[in-house]
Parts: sequence; C-alpha cells; structure tokens
Amino acid sequence: MAVEIALEAGKILREEMERPPTIAYKGDFDLVTQADRRSEALIVSRLQNYFPDHAIAAEEGTGKNTASDYCWHVDPLDGTTNFAHGYPCFCVSMALARNKELLLGVIYNPVYNELYAAARGEGATFNGRKMQCSKIDSVKNGLLCTGFPNHDRQSNPNFPLYWDFTLRSHGVRRDGSAALDLAYVAMGRLDSFWEFGLKPWDTAAGVVLVEEAGGKVTDMHGNPYVLGGASVLASNGLIHAEMIRVAAEVSDAR
Repeated sequence: MAVEIALEAGKILREEMERPPTIAYKGDFDLVTQADRRSEALIVSRLQNYFPDHAIAAEEGTGKNTASDYCWHVDPLDGTTNFAHGYPCFCVSMALARNKELLLGVIYNPVYNELYAAARGEGATFNGRKMQCSKIDSVKNGLLCTGFPNHDRQSNPNFPLYWDFTLRSHGVRRDGSAALDLAYVAMGRLDSFWEFGLKPWDTAAGVVLVEEAGGKVTDMHGNPYVLGGASVLASNGLIHAEMIRVAAEVSDAR
C-alpha cells in the first residue's frame, strides 16, 4: 500500500512541475511549495483511511499523534529547493516504524520514475528488482555524498569534512535530497552519505533501504543511529570504519 500511495503523490509532483511554483518560506532559506502541501495532503489522507489508528509524522505538520506503537514518517517532497528551481532531484519518502524499529521504507523519484522499496528482513528493490550496496572497499575509490542545512549554516560542522573527504575520494556530491542520497547508497550509485541535523522524515525510509541492501547506518561516531539524531552516516558497510576514522581525525584537528 505504501508503494501505491508514493506513486500517487509522485503524480502530483509531476503535475506541479508544469506550473510556476508557489513558494513560501519557513525560515530564511527553507522553502515550502504548493507541491509539498498537495502531496502531503494526499499521503496523510490515504494513510488515515488505510491505517486510522497509526500516528503520522509529516514534514508540513498535517500528521497526527495517536497512542499507537506504529508511526509513519512522511516527507511529501524531499528536495523542495531543487523542485522550486526546476532541478530534477527530489522525491516522495515514506517509512513505517513500530516504536523505534523501522519496518519499511519507500522512496519515489517521479522525474525518472525510480521506485526504491524495502521491508525489514525482505531485502531492498529498485523498480521491482533486488538491489545491493556497492563493493567499494576504500574511501579513495569511493563516490561520496553529503548535504548542508537551510538553517544555522555558519555553525554547521560539515564544511571541514566536505573538504577533506573531497580530497580523499573520487568526489563528494551535494544533491540536496537526503532521502535520494540514501537510496543511491542502497543501490550502489554512491558508496557513503553523511549529514548533520536531519529530521526523522528525511532519513527513515532511506535507513531501511540501506540496511536491507547490505549497508550500514550509524551516527558519525559509529553509535547506533537514532531518528532525528545529530548526525547520520550511511555506507556500503565496507568503508564505514574508515569514514568514521577520517571524520574523527578531521574533527580532532579543528
């Protein structure tokens, strides 16, 4: 059912791409568009119909709190700034958790019709085909990815890491959609992704994808990742320890 809902929401985003974006601001640089709102309204409505007792945590605030152990983490348009500028890197992201355990995740890129899905213990798929993380075993041979927030930009600790990992690897991409970045780690397009200050709906679906595709997700210190935690580090697993070591070296040198 989550797949069908994500595809429906993706259709809305494709429709909105053909119209001039209606942009509002949640902060100096944090955008929200009509596409965000329409997509979220559809997703929340469908989830309430199919799972009336479940809680829903949605980025634009239209979800609901319940006493249920189950909670949906919904980003109706991850990559809003990209969308507003016509840059084709954005997606719908949905995940279901039971208490603190993530059970399933779905990410849909409507521009390229790419659907990523995973359920706990059942593996991960890309457009219905099984997918796995890459086999790159060193940072120097890896293609990495990161992101930067739309708030507190000057205090973000990521700039030294971005510089250092760029010099150590085949490169570091900054695509502007954390959910898609995690999906790309899961399918082997990227070998690692890290970022600071992300919300649960930014990462929940992608974490399931990466872990079910054979990768690893922690915080930047190697501790278990907690939704909404200060940092997230995802990788194919083979370069994870090296990513943590380099991050520590750079942080200690500041």
